[in-house]
This record gives sequence, structure tokens and C-alpha cells, in this order.
Amino acid sequence: MGNTNQPTPSWQHSWLEWPFLDDGHRQLAPALQAWCEQHLQTVDETDLNAACRSLVQKLGQAGWLRYCVPAGEQGQYGGALPALDSRSLCILRETLAQHHALADFAFAMQGLGSGAISLAGTEAQKQAYLPAVAQGQKIAAFALSEPNAGSDVAALSCSAVQQGESYVLNGHKTWISNGGIADFYCVFARTDANAGSRGITAFIVDADTPGLVVEEMIDVISPHPLATLRFDDCRVSASQMLGPLNGGFKLAMQTLDIFRTSVAAAAIGFARRALAHGMAYASQRPMFGQHLADFQLTQAAFGDMATAIDQSALLSYRAAWVRDVQKRAPTVETAMAKMAATESAQQVIDRALQMLGGKGVVRGSTLERLYRDIRSLRIYEGATEVQKLIIARAISPPQRG
Repeated sequence: MGNTNQPTPSWQHSWLEWPFLDDGHRQLAPALQAWCEQHLQTVDETDLNAACRSLVQKLGQAGWLRYCVPAGEQGQYGGALPALDSRSLCILRETLAQHHALADFAFAMQGLGSGAISLAGTEAQKQAYLPAVAQGQKIAAFALSEPNAGSDVAALSCSAVQQGESYVLNGHKTWISNGGIADFYCVFARTDANAGSRGITAFIVDADTPGLVVEEMIDVISPHPLATLRFDDCRVSASQMLGPLNGGFKLAMQTLDIFRTSVAAAAIGFARRALAHGMAYASQRPMFGQHLADFQLTQAAFGDMATAIDQSALLSYRAAWVRDVQKRAPTVETAMAKMAATESAQQVIDRALQMLGGKGVVRGSTLERLYRDIRSLRIYEGATEVQKLIIARAISPPQRG
């Protein structure tokens, strides 16, 4: 029998007791929660780029970005743990997302933007970039999508042609988060015109490299630094190649397998905040001689919302556990988690907003912001429809000849 004197955690925190997590993970959420309450109450977003830079610096100084990179055998890369840990990333993103979407974005992009270096970088590359990422001194970006190659990564056309000891990049990348403020980009370019997904290679391109142009800043409904990049005879040293020649597609998918699960966790954070906000409002809103929360219809809605959140969290932390503990690619589990968490979070936020009526759609209010914040999560790092295809292909029986 266990210790029956242990307090039962509230529903909002009961997920920390799940067997997918260990004691180290369980300490992360309350520690970050306390930090968020102190440092994220007010974030000046008048200058969006400056706000994001400031958040990266704050997260780095506080040590949270150390979870975005591995430590290395002798701690030389600056990470908090020996290797990237998906469960830690999920806990941190879920907690940050409950407090401020831009802070969650700033954290997530440090991980995604440098993830390919963590996975496949040379020793020199890791030491040149990862410690600075962990300290918030360099801002990272992941440059994969193109105007005509989003979900279909194998269709990308940005080219990298070898010339002596260099590669010359030409083409466009778009929807690049941290575009315009990043210090370096992990760029995926075509090195074999006829090899489809097997002809893609990754390169580290510093932001000040001649020929790299920020062509356009993109303004979206949940603002964050986002840009279209143009490469005009952009020359990088062959030493900046990331991973093996023509191994870029596999590297991109390995990177997304880690950080796509954390997108699900961020969606859960948004949903938890929406539910808490809706419950607080309903418990105080007088209506027909009682409060909104007293109506069975309202209580049923809260029951549905809480269940949807737990379903999403179970799928998400299972996917992270599969990668961390079982040491296998959680491609299907991650697809299920991202699809379920982002779609259900959209529904939870919508139902909470509906309870507030007109107050829910006032610009700048909590639920109006959450309504805008959640929408892009159903698209980026693999749209919901793509996740369905991944799942369907995995469960389909082999075709007989």
C-alpha cells in the first residue's frame, strides 16, 4: 500500500502523477509556473520583434532554454539534460502556453530551430551554436516550408549547388518562424534535382550571410515573428552542411517527431487556460436567479471540455514517453497527439468563449486571444489532414500482390 497521507492532486495537476513522468518532470511544472507568474504578467508587445528577443533572453537567463538542447558528455553544449527529452519539452510548453502564447513561441522555436543541430551537428557545429541557444544569446529558426512545398516536403525546390568547398543556395522559404530576428537558420535545400525526398540536404545559414534576404514579414492573426526568406546566390561553406549529403528529409522528420509532440502540449496549455477562465466566469455570472455555472447545460459543457483535455494530454505524454523511454520514433503516436490536442483545444476554447457571450469576442480579452492563438496550431508542423494520413497509412494492412 502507498502512503495514504499523500494529498490528492487537483484535477488540473493530476496529470503530473501519471506514470509517463518521473519526479524530475513533476518538479518542472510548479517551478516554471512560479516563474511565469512573476515574469509574464505583463509583456510589452508594442514592438513584436523586440518582445520576442526579450522573452528569449529572459528564458535563457532563467535556465529554461537549457531544455531545448542536450548537455553533451561533459556539459559542453549547455543543456539541462544529457539528451533532448520530449516529456520535459511538453511540460514546459504546456505551462508557458497557459500564461503567454508569445513566451511559448519563443521557447519552442529555440528548440525546433536548433533541433537539427542537436541531432546531427558536428562537434564544431554543436559547440558554435547550442550553448548560445541555451543561454538565449542566439535566436534559432527552422527553414523548411516553401511557397509550393508545405505539407509536401519532398516537393521543395530551394536549391543548393556545390561549387568547390561551398554550396550556393537559391530559392525561397516562407512561413519561417523567427524570420527576420533569427541569428541563424537551419535551411533544407535540394541537392539532387531528381531524387525527391532523397535529394534534400540541411545547412546552417547565419543571418548575416550575403545573399540571404528577408523578403517579407508576414502578419498573422496571432502575431509572432514570421517571414519569407529569399536566397540569391547565398554561399555557405561545406562545413555548414548539417548531417549527411541528401539526408535532410530524414533529419527534418526526426526533428519534427520531437517537437511536433510539444505543439500538442501547447494546445493543451491553451485549453486549460480557457477552461479555467470559463469556469471562473460562469461561477460569478448571475443568470435567472442563479449563476451560469449552476445550469446543467453549463456543467455538461465543462465535463466535455475537461475530458477532451485529459484525452489530449494522455495521447501527448504517451507520444513523448515512447520517444524518451522506448527509444523509437513516435511518428504515429505524435500524429495522433497533435491532431487530437489541437482540434479539441479549438473546441474547448470556442465553448468557453461562447459562455462569455459578447465579452468573449472583445479584442485583447483572454479568450479572444486564445481563439486566435490556437488556430495556427492546427496547421503548422503538419496540418490536421496530414496527421490523419500518417495515422491511416500506419494502420492500413499491407497490400497483397
